[in-house]
Amino acid sequence: MAEQGLKQTPLYPLYKDTGRLVDFAGWELPVYFKGIKDEHLAVRERVGIFDTSHMGEIRILGRDALKFGQRVFTNDLAKIANGKAQYGELLNFEGGIIDDVIFYKIGETELFVCVNASNAEKDFPWMLEQKAGDSVEILNQSPEYAQIAVQGPQAIAVFSKLLPDADKIGKFAFISAKVLGEPAIVARTGYTGEDGVEIFYPAQKATQVWVALLEKGEADGLEPCGLGARDTLRLEMGYPLHGHEITEKTTPLEAGLGWTVGWNKNFIGKDVLEKQKVQGLQRKRVGMNMVDKGIARDGYPIKAGGRVIGKVTSGTKTPCVDLPIAMGYVETAFAELGKEVMVEIRGEDKKAKVVAMPFYKKKG
Repeated sequence: MAEQGLKQTPLYPLYKDTGRLVDFAGWELPVYFKGIKDEHLAVRERVGIFDTSHMGEIRILGRDALKFGQRVFTNDLAKIANGKAQYGELLNFEGGIIDDVIFYKIGETELFVCVNASNAEKDFPWMLEQKAGDSVEILNQSPEYAQIAVQGPQAIAVFSKLLPDADKIGKFAFISAKVLGEPAIVARTGYTGEDGVEIFYPAQKATQVWVALLEKGEADGLEPCGLGARDTLRLEMGYPLHGHEITEKTTPLEAGLGWTVGWNKNFIGKDVLEKQKVQGLQRKRVGMNMVDKGIARDGYPIKAGGRVIGKVTSGTKTPCVDLPIAMGYVETAFAELGKEVMVEIRGEDKKAKVVAMPFYKKKG
């Protein structure tokens, strides 16, 4: 039985009786099917499939599409060819991160943008406000698409059973193709640290792709996966999550996302980032391993010398890393690798160490 007021994706009928469902940003989604650990390991070792249809899709069309994209997006779309994707941020005028997004460059006059579920309804009107005099049409196409992510070492092999030559799609590239007779965008992107594809598919036909992938992937050990494994997988890779590591109060430089900034062009919020570069950062996002027993959770204070120097933004014990791990923000002086800090866990200060990310390193 659906919870009152929650939205469901087009795939909801397929898993409403088999997944453990939770409210995520107003959507009723599976947190797990068999269990978080099993699903996490399926993605690291074989292949997993996620319903990511709660994500939003915005299309930008027109003569000034690229010019508009360059102004609202931190990264430099001029550096990528048509058919390539690029990760970056939409910033407010204070340099804070409205959302972290992926732009898909279809051409000079057409861009496709994948935005976070919790921000889809915010990003679209914000983009409309930034149009100024640009000859551009901005369409919120979120209701038209379902999105499915297939992730893991066997992901391309499994997806190739539906789309031959899927292995020809380059990393962070995409193609428009017919899949089971329907037009789709197939991108070699993901949020797990593993190889894989994300497919944008007509919402009303999405169940056929999910069912076909489960059937085709059975021999490869494909598992349906929920939000729990998605979170532990991204945390092992040190990937930020909007609302945790990145918010409208954090800038890309503080978040360690300076590599997504195109300094050779003008974009909203650039002046703030330039000032931060000159003046230096007051705080930085860091990775931490727990040294003492305990798990650092979102919101826990981080201390040094008996005073609070920051707070945890995400933390847990994951299947592929020996020690409990966490991310958080600390005063810049404490952001050096190897620094010892304390995390207050249920009233007790527990020792942790600042370490490099990603936490998980692939063997070989």
